[in-house]
Amino acid sequence: MNAFKVPFLGVFCLFLMATFFYRGSSVPLQEKDVDQLRFVEHLGRFDWGFHWRNLTCRMCKMVFTIVDIALLSETNKERVAHIVGNACIHLHIADEHVCREITELFSDDFITTLQRSLLLPKEICAVLVGPSCGHFDLYAPWNVTLPAVPKPPVKPPVPPKPGSPQSRVLFLTDIHWDREYAEGTSADCKDPLCCRNSSGPPGWTHRGAGYWGTYSKCDLPLRTVDNLLENAAKDGPWDWVYWTGDIPAHNVWSQTREQQLNELKTISELILKHLGPAVTVYPAVGNHESTPVNSFPPPFIHGNRSSHWLYDTMAEEWAAWLPAEALHTIRRAGFYTVQIQSGLRLVSLNMNFCARENYWLMVNSTDPADQLQWLVGILQDSENKGEKVHIIGHIPPGLCLASWSWNYYHIVNRYEGTITGQFFGHTHVDEFQMFYDEETMTRPLSVAYIAPSVTTYIDLNPGYRVYYVDGNYPGSSRFVLDHETYILNLTKVNHRPGAATPVSASSPDPDPKWTLLYRASKAYGLPSLFPTDWNGLIQTFLRDDRVFQAFWYLRHKGHVSEPCMDICKTGIICFLLSGRYEDLEQCSGSSELSLALSSWC
Repeated sequence: MNAFKVPFLGVFCLFLMATFFYRGSSVPLQEKDVDQLRFVEHLGRFDWGFHWRNLTCRMCKMVFTIVDIALLSETNKERVAHIVGNACIHLHIADEHVCREITELFSDDFITTLQRSLLLPKEICAVLVGPSCGHFDLYAPWNVTLPAVPKPPVKPPVPPKPGSPQSRVLFLTDIHWDREYAEGTSADCKDPLCCRNSSGPPGWTHRGAGYWGTYSKCDLPLRTVDNLLENAAKDGPWDWVYWTGDIPAHNVWSQTREQQLNELKTISELILKHLGPAVTVYPAVGNHESTPVNSFPPPFIHGNRSSHWLYDTMAEEWAAWLPAEALHTIRRAGFYTVQIQSGLRLVSLNMNFCARENYWLMVNSTDPADQLQWLVGILQDSENKGEKVHIIGHIPPGLCLASWSWNYYHIVNRYEGTITGQFFGHTHVDEFQMFYDEETMTRPLSVAYIAPSVTTYIDLNPGYRVYYVDGNYPGSSRFVLDHETYILNLTKVNHRPGAATPVSASSPDPDPKWTLLYRASKAYGLPSLFPTDWNGLIQTFLRDDRVFQAFWYLRHKGHVSEPCMDICKTGIICFLLSGRYEDLEQCSGSSELSLALSSWC
């Protein structure tokens, strides 16, 4: 493919458009690319025939200089967008209708942010081509301010006494309901999302969409979400629920605000209907809630380009669960805090303000919405009161912008005696990331749990998580004591045993059951789920490959075809080791784990 048959301006803008188009989705890493943990390398997960690495550093800088000049004129915005659409089609990134729609959806806001940003050609090219072309993190470093209050002495958590109360917490993330999901349609289409009427019928060598879901680049029908919530309600009672976002499907090229809001309302009402008004749900904002996807302007952006259309509706839909003070900060910037029980506080962060995919941060990425500084104030107040704090959010902090991630890591270090739980989603798979003390980077002090998705996207069983938390009594640590993962085994429920017809011809189980895939303590032989236990499990992965391969299987919710070896294993372990984005520096440190990994990283 000759990528330079179109004008340089069109090629460069295509790179930008392709960046946001590809990154609109989260997919589990495969063995061939699990070592590519850096931001620029995440783009390689979608192999649609476009190889952005063909662009040389010198040519990239030349092209972006032309773009800088071209975008000085408002009259060029429409021309730039038109070229992007044509280039997308000619380079076969996607079918024509997808190229046209994604260009129309993204171009106005994205070009506006590009015009308002102060980025240099070398900074953009560092993202597109790689660190060899310029400074890798194109966002300037910044620091939050911590109060001049000494950190209290560290008290390692201890297991509760036998018979102590426990809180049972339902955790939902990445539902990705596809309102256009259609049973029997092609699961192997050309579009970025299949199993829809637009996917057409399956060819004789291709799969058809199953009734309850499909192992492919497909999201879920509403009936599967409804069935999950119905079964979860029967599996109660629940003390409370954490719900960390991503409601809409991955058809990011054709979404409208009206559709996004309708889906937000539908799923919120469905959760309330099944779980009932007595169960409080604590939501967090996902990156797919907005349209264009990942577009979350900071509060200083006003008017129609702001996110008020989304936040206001969230506040209305979630008013049954949250107090007025929480709804106020949701309306402002999509984050909030609330007291769950006496002695336990929740902070729900809007992780889109740390996301590399949020192109509005090109304008100003310094603590957007003052969220982290606000978090410091909440944590200091909780420390003063003796409260424990759980933090929920969508995107794991280890996948955030470097400066944001560094500051968050610093905050977790300072308030390790207060923060006793971190809960995220976004990657669609079942994993975690470690936090260590900043002085030696050897003492584990916190764990960020990353729960598996409800959706099947890509090649997964639907799933949800249950956390068992040290309960409501004086002196409770409020740490996670254990967790379980439940799945809907599509191989079984889409084709009943003994049925004569194939899956594509519909022979589903009319009343499927979500089954326990595993319980963490039993599966891994852990005495507890404190940070030291997870740190010890990583060391076990290094010594015993059988345990690691079991983790790899469970990571994919019981549906994985090949083992994870060599570079794949290296990448996964390095990911687990670091709760901050530091170019895998955890693998080159001085800890015992680093030494064990020295032959790989």
